[in-house]
Amino acid sequence: MRIIAGLAKGRTLSTVAGATRPTSDRAREGLFSSLVSEFGDFVGIHFLDLFAGSGAIGLEALSRGASVVHAVEKNEAACKTISTNYELVSKSKVAGSFHLFAMAAQRFAEGAAPTQYDIVYLDPPYEFADAELLKCLTSLRVGNFFNNGAVVAVEKGSKTSTLIWPSGYESFREREYGQARIYYGKVV
Repeated sequence: MRIIAGLAKGRTLSTVAGATRPTSDRAREGLFSSLVSEFGDFVGIHFLDLFAGSGAIGLEALSRGASVVHAVEKNEAACKTISTNYELVSKSKVAGSFHLFAMAAQRFAEGAAPTQYDIVYLDPPYEFADAELLKCLTSLRVGNFFNNGAVVAVEKGSKTSTLIWPSGYESFREREYGQARIYYGKVV
């Protein structure tokens, strides 16, 4: 797994054996292509990566110029991998700030927002209960985690149930990449 674009382009990232399911390169490319079409470049963007796994999505945003990237992951081995991957990416002299929150995504979403985000990416385990995912999305909305015009992308398995957005979100795109389906919503 590699960083696709930006200052750290080509850097190879570590994965977490058995503890997470990394987003495929194809799905990451599709995700960032969609986000670039929505936002243009990432300069100045505040990006939140919930259920961060190896941190590859957030670190890709950092490499592309995001000014703030927050990653949230509760698995201890994954947190160590994220830290290792950040050290590798930071050698490319990325300008934005990065912070890892070692906690459950649901707990993070129910707390006080450390900043307001332009892009929030959620990639829970495919077996994660829909009710818990909707609760997390609702907590983010109620907790004022979003800047105006924020976009939320949710990755689910292509063979799992379709995402039904909770109140306060408007679906605008859905893309399938092999075993992954990414749902895009705007905060309204």
